[in-house]
Amino acid sequence: MVFLQRSNPQPSAVDAAAALLADAGCTLLVPPHLPPSLPSAPTFVPRLTRALAADPAADLPARLLAGLAAFAESPTRLRQLLLPTSPRSQSLARVLLSVPALQPGLLGLLLDKLPEHFDDDALDGVPLQDDVGRLIVAQFRWLDFLVDADTFVTKLVEVLSVAPPRLKKEIIGSIPEIVGDQSHAAVVSALEKLLQEDCQVVVAVLDTLSNLNLDALLQEQAVTVAISCIRTIHADQMPHLLRFLLLSATPANVGRIISQIREQLKFVGVVDPRAARSKKLKGKASATSTDGAILDALRSGLRFKNMLCEAFLKELKLVDHARDHKVIDVWLIMLIYANGGALQKSAEKILKSKILQGYIRETLFHQCIHGNTELVKDHFMSYLSVSDYLLACKEDKARAFATYLFTALFEEFSDTFSRQELVGSLITHIGSGISYEVSSALDIMISLTSNNSEELIPIASHITGILDYLESFHEDNLRKVYEIFCQLALAAGFNTSSGGSSVANELLMVVRKQVSNPDMKYKRMGIIGALRIVSAIADANAAVNYSSSQQPNCEEALGLLNMTVNSCKFVTLPLILLYDELSALFESNVLHSAIIEWVGEHVAEFDTLFLADLEDGQLSEKYLCESIEGELWMNLDGNISPVCVNILPLVSTSQQRSQACLQILPSQFLLLTTIERSGSEGSLGGINALLGCPLHLPSTKNLDESRWGSLSALEKKTVCHSLYFAINWIRELLNAFSTQVAARVVNVSQRVRDETAVKLLKRLRNLILLEILLNTLLKIYPLSLPELRYLGNYSGSTSSSKFNTGKKMEEDNMEGPSSNKRQKGRKDKAASDKLNSDEKLKQSTILDAFKRAGVTITQETKKASSRPLPSGMTSKDVESEANNPGELGHIDLMAAPVQLDMQRFKFRTLHVNCLSLLKYSEFQDSTYPYHESELPLYLYLLRDLNNKLDHVNPSSKPFFNNSQAKSTRAHCQKSTEDLSKIQPLFSSLRKHLDGSISMMKDRSDSSPDNWSSHSDSAGNPHIPYVMVSKSSIATSVFKEVLGCYRKLLGTPDLLNQANMSALKELLQTFQPTENFDDDLSEFRPPLVPSNVDYLYCGAFKMFEAIMDAVCLFSHILASDVLITMQSILNSIIMLLEKYGESNGKNMHVGCSKEIIPFVKKQLRLSAHKLLTSDFPNEDTENGWQSKGDLIPRILQIYLRNSESTSVLLDELACSVLPQVASLKSKSTTQELSHGFPTLCSSTFHSWYRVLHEENLGNFNKMVKQALKTTSQSGVAVENVMDDIFKSVKVFVSLTNICKIHEKVAMHAMAVKYGGRFIDAFLKAFNFLETQFGQHGGDIVKMIKELQKATRIIQTICAEAKGYKRTMITSKIPATKRSMERFLFQVKALLEHCSNVERCWIGNLKHKDLHGHVVSSQVYGDVDGDPNDAEQEQMETDPETPADENDNIVDDDETENEATPLDD
Repeated sequence: MVFLQRSNPQPSAVDAAAALLADAGCTLLVPPHLPPSLPSAPTFVPRLTRALAADPAADLPARLLAGLAAFAESPTRLRQLLLPTSPRSQSLARVLLSVPALQPGLLGLLLDKLPEHFDDDALDGVPLQDDVGRLIVAQFRWLDFLVDADTFVTKLVEVLSVAPPRLKKEIIGSIPEIVGDQSHAAVVSALEKLLQEDCQVVVAVLDTLSNLNLDALLQEQAVTVAISCIRTIHADQMPHLLRFLLLSATPANVGRIISQIREQLKFVGVVDPRAARSKKLKGKASATSTDGAILDALRSGLRFKNMLCEAFLKELKLVDHARDHKVIDVWLIMLIYANGGALQKSAEKILKSKILQGYIRETLFHQCIHGNTELVKDHFMSYLSVSDYLLACKEDKARAFATYLFTALFEEFSDTFSRQELVGSLITHIGSGISYEVSSALDIMISLTSNNSEELIPIASHITGILDYLESFHEDNLRKVYEIFCQLALAAGFNTSSGGSSVANELLMVVRKQVSNPDMKYKRMGIIGALRIVSAIADANAAVNYSSSQQPNCEEALGLLNMTVNSCKFVTLPLILLYDELSALFESNVLHSAIIEWVGEHVAEFDTLFLADLEDGQLSEKYLCESIEGELWMNLDGNISPVCVNILPLVSTSQQRSQACLQILPSQFLLLTTIERSGSEGSLGGINALLGCPLHLPSTKNLDESRWGSLSALEKKTVCHSLYFAINWIRELLNAFSTQVAARVVNVSQRVRDETAVKLLKRLRNLILLEILLNTLLKIYPLSLPELRYLGNYSGSTSSSKFNTGKKMEEDNMEGPSSNKRQKGRKDKAASDKLNSDEKLKQSTILDAFKRAGVTITQETKKASSRPLPSGMTSKDVESEANNPGELGHIDLMAAPVQLDMQRFKFRTLHVNCLSLLKYSEFQDSTYPYHESELPLYLYLLRDLNNKLDHVNPSSKPFFNNSQAKSTRAHCQKSTEDLSKIQPLFSSLRKHLDGSISMMKDRSDSSPDNWSSHSDSAGNPHIPYVMVSKSSIATSVFKEVLGCYRKLLGTPDLLNQANMSALKELLQTFQPTENFDDDLSEFRPPLVPSNVDYLYCGAFKMFEAIMDAVCLFSHILASDVLITMQSILNSIIMLLEKYGESNGKNMHVGCSKEIIPFVKKQLRLSAHKLLTSDFPNEDTENGWQSKGDLIPRILQIYLRNSESTSVLLDELACSVLPQVASLKSKSTTQELSHGFPTLCSSTFHSWYRVLHEENLGNFNKMVKQALKTTSQSGVAVENVMDDIFKSVKVFVSLTNICKIHEKVAMHAMAVKYGGRFIDAFLKAFNFLETQFGQHGGDIVKMIKELQKATRIIQTICAEAKGYKRTMITSKIPATKRSMERFLFQVKALLEHCSNVERCWIGNLKHKDLHGHVVSSQVYGDVDGDPNDAEQEQMETDPETPADENDNIVDDDETENEATPLDD
């Protein structure tokens, strides 16, 4: 039998692999639905590792991998490898990856299998066990080791580049769990490339980069990668990018991160696409929007890293153009502000600074707030807090910005809570008691109630809290308060039962109580409130503005008005206030005809009260009161005048009613004229007779010097009061009838206008004479004048709780100066209550402050200083007035009325309309273009214009006495309105400037007209001792015009875009008559004549020519012109700062920065001309006392406009000034040797002070520049070092002058400015430290030079203590502290720079300014501190070689040194 042997076939790769695994305890071949059988990994892995290494020649790892590859060809078998063998066990593939011999091949196998499952994108959302691709990636996570990490990472990146989005994000997110630290560089580079190719994986890449443990270099690379994606990333991915960047911020890269976020982040208008698809937002941001997510990302980053906040604030400071600011800046400020702490204050200050500079504008906040209610909602309180902060600022621009924010927030947030918070915040500001804050808050409330009154009615109960603060408000704010409540009441209706009627009822109840209150403080509130209510409910336009249900009742207005008038009928000041308020009301509102008729009937009694009938222009009988005889003054109409103003009989009568009614005469006349104009279309033809009617006043015999002395006190008071009431009557005449000539009136012909203007000029002559007469009488008979207008909080006489009735006022006024003698010595309260009204109304002076401080006041000092000096008045004039207290003497009609100015706040004010008389002349057909006899009239008006410009531009006159302050506030109007009224006067200013110059040039005493002849035509009585000083009147007019021009140019509102036409007109008016285009030939392209820059240059050239002309005969006037030229430059700089662009040209205003160097050059030459010119004879005779303030101003202009201030200071301080200081004689030849006639012993003190101030200011600029040039080129650093050394040399030279100039004032200035200069020098130590390596020698030399000055200052301080020179000793402590800090800063600098051996500390010898050793007991009568003689100072080490730049010495040599160690 034959048996056939069956052949044994070769085992397959799968079987071989299964056999190898079986030897290790793993069963590979199992049914497809079951996982392989696998023992525990800790036993299986070592067993398999040993098995594979048993036969190296058989290459068992390769056979196993081949079998696994064949096994994995089936997807089902592959899943068996990848799925866990049990719920708590790992997959077979994961266990095999722990075998070193198998890991590289198996990783490659799995990566090769991964692309086969890229098409499983349809499986998105399936469980992990069904997703083979994700199972493969899961095998790579958290491996204990990688045998060949580089190869694996390279292949993984290759697979990643072609993977589908779903799997790509899975792999990227798993990289931190797959790759070790050694492969991070390759991973970062791969991810960077991937970001450039696919923007959809940004979030996954950022998460991966955040989870990688990168070193500093790779982290910076990752940040760079992230920054590059800001511009291209999708909006909904931006929050993730921002979180990564903010978390990755370090001190090294935080600046770059913040800068790139600011520049590239697009913030506004980005809405979540999902929310947009749902159409729920309709274009507006919501809490789930992308903007909200971005803000959350920024908020979380800023909250936990102050470094980010500081970097942003620092970055924001460097932005210096409005166009460079973005919306993200506003939000970052808000987020930093919300964090609180110290950075909150920094954010506030920076925001305020940016707003004031105009860099952050309302547009940015509008983009943040408008249409983003839900987004801003979470930050509402931050916005409100910022608004509160801005509203509390002093600057008008900041408060205007706060006004916008409050309005925008109110309009955007309609919920009750937000609006209650906002209104509550405003009421808090209203009750703050700070005037500007209260006023701005009330303006905001008025704006809200005007535009949203119906919406405020539900929260009206909160607004009524304003009524709690009424007592502290002045009149303007009271009007605003009542405006608010009237708006609310009108919105709900005064006569309805709606919710707003409670506001109306409460308002009416409060006003009635106030009007009926006898206390003036409350009565004034009631008067203002009542008239505001009347204007609201009796407005003729109410029918247009409100519905029929809201129509107020006019009878209610009449009843309220009648009650108000009756409550004030028998008291003076409230009635004055009521009449003035009524006049203003009729001027600004069109009221119901019933109201006008009622007021007209009330003022119809004017003629019976104040006027008396005349027969043929004469009194029917002479009036005689005791010894005072009356006569008619100033009759312009002659015999045809039917009436006269009955002043003297009313003053002299003893009846209470007569005296009181004269006080209300001006205010009642004002109301009468207002009613007349309202009923006659602006014409005053019905009362035209009052303009020319005479005044019944005391006879001029009483003004005779001999006659005056025989009058009793009561009679003198009667004369003074008569003149006073006459003055104010004429002032109101000017106010009333100037409306007929200031603007064209329909019913007034040109002939009537001209006749009225002539009469007004004659009345102005009357006013000038009356004022100078009253001023003269008050000088020899001091008297308190009654108030003719209510001043409210600004009047000392109305500060008491009870106002004066007519009787009480008469009793007070009837007491003369003799009452002081009767009251002298009384100490009880009753006596103090009966002090005369002079004492009650006396203004606080500097003498009062001296008395409180215990300073002894001499009689001469009292005479010279007891009253403030008005504009144009010198101390010499005051002394001359005080020398003859009992004689009338000669009266200069143009002298400043000092006595009247002290009580000017009680006078009726001249309205701006009166200034239109500057355009008129009494000589309509004269051949003379300018008349000397009219100069007093124009001078009076120009002085008044100057005062009014102080109110338009308060900064132009920062210091004024109390009476001027009261007058300022009493009739201050809005500057824009004033500018519009003053604008027509520009041509008149030019006319009077040219006329005064021609008269000063002419100087001829012969004149075809004079004051006396025209004074007679105006009806002025002939008073022989009244004269006009012809020599000074033209000069005074010239000065007043220059002063007006300077104040106009300095008005900030003039530079607004709305007032640009007024600015151009002002400049156009003051242009030279000759062509000056040749002087502007250096400009390329040439300046356009219609542009502002051309007009500025023309105005400057005109004043330059004027200065050359007046310099021939008056140095003082030339100096005044120079100051005016400087104001032109200041205006140019202000305009360019407000509108200027980086290219130097602003097309909106037509002004180029190129004109600034041109103007500065011409200004410097003009200032140099004045400083180097000899004085005209008249100036030399006057001496230097009248030029005490001019020389410093000229010198400042010369220095500040020089090409190099440092070089010029060096020349003046080191070369020019020492020549004068060393002069012992006063030879004219010696004094002129330095080339500056204005520098002599009399002006040396001024020069010395100005040079110190300018050097200190220039040095501070250098220090700021030095801190900015730390990282710049070496050339820039060299220039800064050179400039600092020059400034140090100037300071040393100025201090060294004290050795040869022994005036205490000089030494005091050296100590004062010495300490300040050392303080400024200390700020530069950071710069010096960074530059010490390259410029160490120069720095050491600089400090040694500075030490020369500190020695002298130490010596001055020691001598001042010894001699008890209080002028110096008061400045010593601060200077000593500064020098001590300087000592240790120098030591620290040298120690830090390894040069500490060059500095040591020793004891000083006590030496005087000349270097002589002084015994400590030289001041025998002074107990000095022994430590003052031995100050610790830095000294030179004697062992250090001289070629090592020597050492630093501070103040004097040590005891062992004979001479200072200087180079």
